[in-house]
Amino acid sequence: MVFEPPKRLVRALGETAPDGDDWLEKLPEAAQQAVALRELTVERVQVPGGRSSLVVLVRTADGTPAVLKLAPGRARPEAERAALARWAGRGAVQLFESCRTEGVLLLERLHPDVSVRSLPEAKALLEAAGTLRRLWVEPPAGFPFETVAERTGRQAEAMRARARIDPEVAPLVDVALAAREELLAAPPEHRLLHGTFRQSKVLAGERMPWLAVGPDPVVGECAFDLARLVRDRVEDLIAQPSGAATTRRRIKRLAESLDVDQDRLRGWTLFRAVESGVRAGRVGRPPDAELLLEFAGWL
Repeated sequence: MVFEPPKRLVRALGETAPDGDDWLEKLPEAAQQAVALRELTVERVQVPGGRSSLVVLVRTADGTPAVLKLAPGRARPEAERAALARWAGRGAVQLFESCRTEGVLLLERLHPDVSVRSLPEAKALLEAAGTLRRLWVEPPAGFPFETVAERTGRQAEAMRARARIDPEVAPLVDVALAAREELLAAPPEHRLLHGTFRQSKVLAGERMPWLAVGPDPVVGECAFDLARLVRDRVEDLIAQPSGAATTRRRIKRLAESLDVDQDRLRGWTLFRAVESGVRAGRVGRPPDAELLLEFAGWL
């Protein structure tokens, strides 16, 4: 089988590595080797798939449905492996370790086309929040993960650089960076976090109704993880005349349901929305940038 990377993956990797690399060129051969090494039967490449990895639906030698995932080093697949091993299937997809190859993960098969996002909004938020709660565990000793301070520090530098050449975003960037400094001064806890959690990252399963996939794990406070969920379906929020009020109610509801400080959740929601908006503008996605920065302005 020829392992053709989906267009979505090619486009997204072009945004994160504009100067290019040879990972995509080597991908077909790497996928063939991974399949042969694990004695897998290939069903199909998942399309449109993810933005940072090739996802292939396979069966193991004994016929068990599984997913083969290949990701470049900049997507931090080894951190994902470590996080999935720590969670051991509790709230997240199960890691199958028939053999270990850097950048290659063999995972439990979920229902790739059925996410929590398919539910009505209120139900989707409830199920997503319940899944996220199960992931917030103590990180392992000597954990191989970035901290929230480290990750947002890199992001803050990129935000400052963008603000210097785009005065329109500078006021929001200043507010977001000030919020970050205040939040990092006294974090209330350090937990293993999913890192990129949203409704589309929660898929239907057989072992449990809903399980999280695709973490970019980080260690820090729970409000940071929950912040990305606040802006889910941002296009719908922006389209509502009452979008700002709906957002404030969502922050209050999620903070109370997961015992997270409401002000800290609002602060991290602001920072992450501005960071995502600035990044979208930088890589040439102006409609996304406009949506995200308008949303951030409500906070």
